[in-house]
Amino acid sequence: MSNTALITGASKRIGNAISNHLAKKGWNVIIHYNHSASEAQKLVEGLSVQFPNQKFNTVQANLANIDEVLGLVKNALSKAGSINLLVNNASVFDPSYLIETDVELYDLQFDVNVRAPFFLIRDFANHCKKGNVINFVDTRVTSNKSNFAAYSLSKKALWDLTKMAALELSPEIRVNAIAPGVTLPPEDEDENYLDKLAQNIPMKKPGGLEPILKSLDYILDNHHLTGQLLFADGGENLGQNV
Repeated sequence: MSNTALITGASKRIGNAISNHLAKKGWNVIIHYNHSASEAQKLVEGLSVQFPNQKFNTVQANLANIDEVLGLVKNALSKAGSINLLVNNASVFDPSYLIETDVELYDLQFDVNVRAPFFLIRDFANHCKKGNVINFVDTRVTSNKSNFAAYSLSKKALWDLTKMAALELSPEIRVNAIAPGVTLPPEDEDENYLDKLAQNIPMKKPGGLEPILKSLDYILDNHHLTGQLLFADGGENLGQNV
């Protein structure tokens, strides 16, 4: 029986890459999206053509809406039958120093980046019973820089949730995290933007998607690994060598 992954925020960027990567390895994939219905459907259609013996479905939910979060795993299971891997990839990423942060921005970062993964992990554990959870945090979890104060704090909380869930849910469910760094430019920027950012990290170049996908493979292949964080960030978590 084939393995099935539920990936949040799977229609674009890193989520899209993960979906394609797992499909190439024989996985069935459930593509979660919020607003990107056409992109999600296009991805499903493309994967279905490439891998006709596998199953690909979409599921919609606004991760800032708790009622929709609470129905997500059940909706995915109704389409797939079983789920072996939950990837909490979707996030919101809004800049604001602590002294400038309003309640709406704070709530959005925590609702999407912590609350949604918390209850998706809970429902995955209760309904699926065994498998893997991979949470996407951020290399910022090692820093106290506050230019993305609420976002950074939400990712710190997600990393703590990763460890807490790993301890509680073992051995049936392994829970690990990946922290990307300079990976993809914002949608309104080009590669030059990334190259400039990368001059401040030890490896002096953007990592692209490959380090993330290799980290994903390592987690899935290492059956004794749980509660761990893999930094796919070119050493950014170490600080600047100045």
